[in-house]
Amino acid sequence: MEKESSDLHGNAPDTCPVAVLIIDMINDLEFPEGPQLLEPTLKAADCIAHLKSQAKRLHIPVIYANDNFGHWRSDISFLVKHCLQTNVRGKSVMQLLKPDHTDYVVLKPKHSAFFETTLSLLLTYLGTKRLILTGLITDVCVQFTAQDAYLRDFQLSIPSDCVVAPSTERTQSSLDYMQRILQADITPTTDLDLQRFL
Repeated sequence: MEKESSDLHGNAPDTCPVAVLIIDMINDLEFPEGPQLLEPTLKAADCIAHLKSQAKRLHIPVIYANDNFGHWRSDISFLVKHCLQTNVRGKSVMQLLKPDHTDYVVLKPKHSAFFETTLSLLLTYLGTKRLILTGLITDVCVQFTAQDAYLRDFQLSIPSDCVVAPSTERTQSSLDYMQRILQADITPTTDLDLQRFL
């Protein structure tokens, strides 16, 4: 799912001050908390899909940062195929958020999308100053990524309707923390104006 464009041939890309990061939404939800996560994840996926559509219209880069399901030989095509073609709980989520050929993909080995990945280099390449974080799980991988982004001086937006945890209390507690400590804008997608970040 690497981006297919002239920038793969050594030309500088069109830089953009903002990028959308979709965390761990390529997900079969086949784990103990999966059943309780399905409904809120579908709602968030619908909001993320709308956000992604807006971003595409404004030529804002979209980056998927995803676990490798613990398999070090995994690749993104395998993960997407698994979530789409197998009878797994997360299939309907993947149908809403399947990556396309213009999206960027980073496979992550641990909680933060920055840890031991190429994300920092990619964001420098794209000229990104603000990250819009979405995905699973609010108080784990999203928050770990947000903390690492904050330490790297990125401005943060974390739309409250685009992140999910096993309980609304966990999500709200994490959002409150990221708003207070990491200075994140948690405006939901219904009120988020992407144009103002350009």
